[in-house]
Amino acid sequence: MPVVEPGSFLTLHYRLCAADGTPFIDTFAAQPATLSLGTGELSPALEQRLLGLAEGACAAFDLPEGEAFGPRRAELLQWVARRLLDELGAPPQGYAVGDVVQFPTPDGQGHYAGVVREVRADGAVLFDFNHPLAGQPVRFDVHIIGIL
Repeated sequence: MPVVEPGSFLTLHYRLCAADGTPFIDTFAAQPATLSLGTGELSPALEQRLLGLAEGACAAFDLPEGEAFGPRRAELLQWVARRLLDELGAPPQGYAVGDVVQFPTPDGQGHYAGVVREVRADGAVLFDFNHPLAGQPVRFDVHIIGIL
């Protein structure tokens, strides 16, 4: 029976939950995920937990605070001026706390996301570019369906 190795291509169901049990991602009630280990689709700490699991295995892992997605970093909270947001195509209705906004990478080849934490009267917006589960303990449940 095949086991998960570095570089394996997997079909799996997985769930990531915050410390309070709130699911962040849950594929168990939907289409399973397919991914290749080592390509950045999962954090290295999550990938490490998968290594050695056999096809058909079900497992649950409790990762301590900050291990899954690193610590929360204060420098990833950044104010962005309304002028720049307008240049990037800000919605006419503006932003609200909790909105997730996609930004292009400097090379234009990808995107990264920030969560709106505060909006000032002058239109500037405080974005949090930390992963939403950064600095938190995480529960990782997995069912390995197939391994290539």
